[in-house]
Amino acid sequence: MSLSKYSLSTILTYGIVFFLPIAFIPSGHQVAATTIGYLVGATIMFFLYFKQTEPLSFEHKKTKVSAILIYGLTGIVAAILLQNLAIFIESFFGEVSASQNTENIIAIVVQNPLFALAAMVGGPIMEEFVFRRALVGIIGKYSNVWVGVVVSAVAFAFAHNDNHLLVYIFLGLFFSGLYALTGSIWTSMITHVGMNTLVIIIQLLLHYGYIQMP
Repeated sequence: MSLSKYSLSTILTYGIVFFLPIAFIPSGHQVAATTIGYLVGATIMFFLYFKQTEPLSFEHKKTKVSAILIYGLTGIVAAILLQNLAIFIESFFGEVSASQNTENIIAIVVQNPLFALAAMVGGPIMEEFVFRRALVGIIGKYSNVWVGVVVSAVAFAFAHNDNHLLVYIFLGLFFSGLYALTGSIWTSMITHVGMNTLVIIIQLLLHYGYIQMP
């Protein structure tokens, strides 16, 4: 499968998974449909990825599995620190509010625990394939791969429809950096899934009072 076909197929899959429950599923079943859709969408994107035949320029690197795991796991801590740095910078431009995106996810998970699978696994896997592989790939094919990295980071930020654009731009650039450093999409995917999982677990512990904010 060519890069163009792969990228368009991946982005189209993401669009269908994202909008189908909202447009066609009754409100009482939208959360279940979204959870299933995210997991099915992630599975389809795995299939599409292994069918594509045009690697990005930095994918020619051969990185050991152990190094991918190390970079991916340590990237979780680095991503959390980077997120806090972005929030600190945002504080210079006005009052920093809580992430509406995170609050919405936690509210849904509290009512529908299985949605955690969508938020912690399905969602970040799809976002890596869409924003790090498909968008970077298709833009880089017709311009420069690093132009694709910047554009995909901005698109990643706007896609979250949150009040922390700088946070998501920083994270988008960081995930792409991990990808480029190792030449493996699995590195950024490990970090992204791990970060989402850690944030959601901490937020749930706070919600239920198992831990207290200082």
